[in-house]
Formats: sequence, C-alpha cells, structure tokens
Amino acid sequence: MSAADVVVLAVTVAALVGLGWFFFGPRRARTARLEDGVQRVEVTVRGGYSPDLIRVRQGVPVELVFDRQESGDCTSRVVFADLQLSAALPAYERTTVRFGPGEAGSFGFACGMNMIHGTLLVEPADHAAGAEAPT
Repeated sequence: MSAADVVVLAVTVAALVGLGWFFFGPRRARTARLEDGVQRVEVTVRGGYSPDLIRVRQGVPVELVFDRQESGDCTSRVVFADLQLSAALPAYERTTVRFGPGEAGSFGFACGMNMIHGTLLVEPADHAAGAEAPT
C-alpha cells in the first residue's frame, strides 16, 4: 500500500464519519420561550424545518411561527397528523399555528407531501413542582 493509498483511505473514512454524524448524530432541540403564558418557537422553512426538533411543555398553549422562505409546493402546508392539525404556509410569509398540547409524547410533523419532517417533543407537566414533600 503506497502513501497515496493511505491518504485516500484516511480521507474516505473521515468523509464517511462526517456524513454519518450529520445524518445520524444527535439533534439539538429548541425549547420554546415562555412569553405571557404562551410557549413560542420560530421555525424557518427553507428546504426543511429549522429547528426540526422542538421541545414544549404539556398543558401550556403553544404558538409555532413558521417563517416560510421559499415557494415550492412541498412546504406549502404543515401537518401534525397525531394532533389532527394542518395549516397552510403561504410562500415568503410568517404563519402562526396555535394549539394546546394535551398529552405528553413525541409527535411528528411534516410538509403536505410528507417529504420534510420534524418532531415535536411534549414533556409532561410537572405536577409536583408546587407540592410540599411529606415529612
């Protein structure tokens, strides 16, 4: 094996590791900001959803503001199938989707053609936060 073969092999392995990390590495969730009793998250729509992983708290109203920066047909609608929620996203406009997450869990959302995906993580409400521990 020559030095050139070793270099090509090393570059190939590094590229495969980078691609694996990009597609399968951990995703960072954006946690909603609490403003006036409402959880708000801004989602940019341009070839995908950014962020594509959103974390909210159960029982607190949610406003997702979709800022659609493209005109393709695929992203003209966002669908939360498990929540039975769908909204049109006009091109180059901001659209607010409001709902109240009633149950905790992981809920997927997708474009109208089901090609671009995201995840909404609803964390359980903390019922014990205001309760005193028994003595």
